[in-house]
Amino acid sequence: MQKFLALFLITVLFFSCKNGSKDEVDVSNISINFKLDRFDVDFYNSHGKQLNELKQYYPFLFPFGVHDSVWLKKRKDKDEQELFVEVQKKYNNIDVLKNELALLFKYVKYYNTKFKSPKVVTMLTNIDYDHRVVYADSLMLISLDSYLGEKHEFYGEYPAYIKQNNTKDRIIIDVANSIINKQVLIGKGRTFVDKMVGKGKKMYLLDAYVPMIDDRIKIGYNALKYSWAKNNEEEIWQYFIEKDLLFSTDKSLDRRFLEIAPFSKFYKEEDNLSPGRIGEWIGWQIVRSYMDKNDVSLHQLIRTSEEEIFKKSKYKPRR
Repeated sequence: MQKFLALFLITVLFFSCKNGSKDEVDVSNISINFKLDRFDVDFYNSHGKQLNELKQYYPFLFPFGVHDSVWLKKRKDKDEQELFVEVQKKYNNIDVLKNELALLFKYVKYYNTKFKSPKVVTMLTNIDYDHRVVYADSLMLISLDSYLGEKHEFYGEYPAYIKQNNTKDRIIIDVANSIINKQVLIGKGRTFVDKMVGKGKKMYLLDAYVPMIDDRIKIGYNALKYSWAKNNEEEIWQYFIEKDLLFSTDKSLDRRFLEIAPFSKFYKEEDNLSPGRIGEWIGWQIVRSYMDKNDVSLHQLIRTSEEEIFKKSKYKPRR
């Protein structure tokens, strides 16, 4: 019977796992194969005669109809060359990143046997924060100029809550999230708790895909904000209940508790001590509670409605 169940689970999209954040899995025997190309190095170190070769090798990065003179001017641009130099200082050797990507892809393939590692290309995008990692099935683009370190002078005008995640250790999180966003569709639920749980699902997949990463880095909080979230979990939950927010469909709650922001908005004097997206933090804890109390796989978790997850989670914040 056990052999039959094991065989059955291998045939589904995800392997069974009661709790990706707790159960240790062995991915050492999982085979993955991916290629990492450095367009940033190839482009900014190229000469005019090499442009056609680059266009043939990276056709997806050269839109049709753009004259060669545009690319030659871009390559010689003083600001872009300066940016490239700074990236090279930080990422001249990316062996660590390659190893991190390989391990991540192994974990993803463990839970999703149909997963195929994408071709990875590093590049510069003039610090395009909203598109730091772009993933489209067989191709993944990583903008290294968005990960030079939170104190780098190029991020001088960025707000602190943004540039705190412009660090090397965030690359693998953003890569994992780009994959997860393809696997977990936005739920249809309109209530605040539905939205929290929907985001919590994605955070739980992070638990499974990057178990070696600290929770603080996964959620993207600095040390003080992370401690505040952990130490005030019960008070946060009590506030949501007392204000009748859980089943509210008020979209302003998204801005207050779910969207990227310097802090969450409880409309209290100490709001600035809180991290933004505190609703996502709570949703994460709800999903963890659900997975602790129910014997389901990641595949089943993804397919389960947010409403059912909340009801069966029997979530009680830590005191």
